[in-house]
Amino acid sequence: MHSTRLIITFFLSVVFAIQLSAKKITVGVFNGSGAGEISVIETIEALKIDMGIKPIAISATDIQSGKLKQVDVLIFPGGSGSKQLNNLGKQLVETVKTFAKQKNKGVIGICAGSFLLSSTLNYNSLAMANVSVVDRAHYDRGRGLIEFELTHAGKTFFPELVGKRNFVQYYDGPILELLPNENNLQELAKYTSDIHPKVSDPIGLTPGKLFIYNQNFGEGRLFAIGGHPESTPGMRWMVARMARWVANSELISYNQKWIKPEIYSQEIMFDAANNKLETELWWKLFSEETEVQIKAMDDLYALKSRSAVRWYIGMLRHTNPQIRAHAAELLQKTEYTHAVKDIKTALQHEEDQSVKEAFNKAIQFLKYN
Repeated sequence: MHSTRLIITFFLSVVFAIQLSAKKITVGVFNGSGAGEISVIETIEALKIDMGIKPIAISATDIQSGKLKQVDVLIFPGGSGSKQLNNLGKQLVETVKTFAKQKNKGVIGICAGSFLLSSTLNYNSLAMANVSVVDRAHYDRGRGLIEFELTHAGKTFFPELVGKRNFVQYYDGPILELLPNENNLQELAKYTSDIHPKVSDPIGLTPGKLFIYNQNFGEGRLFAIGGHPESTPGMRWMVARMARWVANSELISYNQKWIKPEIYSQEIMFDAANNKLETELWWKLFSEETEVQIKAMDDLYALKSRSAVRWYIGMLRHTNPQIRAHAAELLQKTEYTHAVKDIKTALQHEEDQSVKEAFNKAIQFLKYN
């Protein structure tokens, strides 16, 4: 009798585990040619914030082999929209469109992916979304931390951001306008920042232009954003929220440690001066003086340098314990969950107790559960 009860308990636990797995939303992040390697990594990491999402990388070969049948949502990440289109080839363009038109399915475009979804005259794209890219002549508009403003619909969709100034990382993202007579698209946010870090860029073009939107597509859904929330500490959870909407799944709240729009107070555009400063700070990381190195790390953090987040990882393996500990602290502050493996490995070889504490604290914070 006892053994029978154990068997039944085991069977039920297996069934429950299968049910939990079946409930997960599978989100494929395109990693073919044209998809930026870092953008793919950071998008997958951002999706892991949601325990109900199973993120996977998916290539053009995978799609051609039928793997899209196992996916609920497909994300085209940052990188190059036209190169991602080229990698798909004309056959897979139709495959992607057919996929996106299905109920509880759809596509998300992030930065380059948003270019890719657009329906812009004389521009090679998927032509799925009811938007057009403005001022393609200045597509390489620059990078930095830019501000956006939610619409009424956006406040309903992202209530966590209501009453706050909101910023995300930006890197040559599209400036969008609705196509004429369009009524199948919901505007969620508009650019606030006037993005023109180069003297050749037009002034006053970006404020008020479309930044985040979603729309129906057949029985499926589309979602797009002109910036990089997956690369922005405090805002990464937005990607998971987008995926849930596209999959027509319940929108849920997330651990408050991931929701921190208040840590930003101003835009930081990488004009010539800030580009030069970032380079100077990079070289200071190689200084023989501890104080110089730590100040450079802190200045890069203050500059919200997107590249520096990954530079801190190398500092985990510095010979100076103070620098190793500080690197772990900055990786925690920047939410760089992809660095957990590096921190854990460094911890195995660490002898300094204060550094061990810093490593353990970072690991603990960067856990998803």
